[in-house]
Amino acid sequence: MFVELVEEEGGDRWRREFAGAPEEAREVRRFLRSLLEGCAFLDDVLLGVDELAVNTIRHTRSGRPGGKFVVEVRWWHEPQDEAGRKNEKVVVWVRDEGGPHEPAIPSGGDEFAENGRGLLTLACTAENWGWFGDESGRTVCAVFAGCRPIP
Repeated sequence: MFVELVEEEGGDRWRREFAGAPEEAREVRRFLRSLLEGCAFLDDVLLGVDELAVNTIRHTRSGRPGGKFVVEVRWWHEPQDEAGRKNEKVVVWVRDEGGPHEPAIPSGGDEFAENGRGLLTLACTAENWGWFGDESGRTVCAVFAGCRPIP
């Protein structure tokens, strides 16, 4: 596993590879929590990205023995606005090894089903999300945003 830090103006970007095993979802949360300490909407990021990691492990070739996936995160702070708030954004990309199905929020169905809620949860916690790629590899991206008073 590797962790790469790329310093950029206004924020930092980190990238880490994870094994495609179920216990790695916990490691993804730990990784993000350590990087985003002080983020005003950390719980939303953790919940949304946990769903992405679990979906990657369950529904793509990354979850097969020897499979891997990469999580990349960018956190930056925009300048203070007129109201004295510092706007923040966190963008997370999860790259997998592909699979037969495209990421989609299920339509209709059983509202009490235990499965099929991952991307719906992501849509509720993220400002925006989307994906690109094909059956040989996909990247799901989510943007989390908020603002808070500067201490």
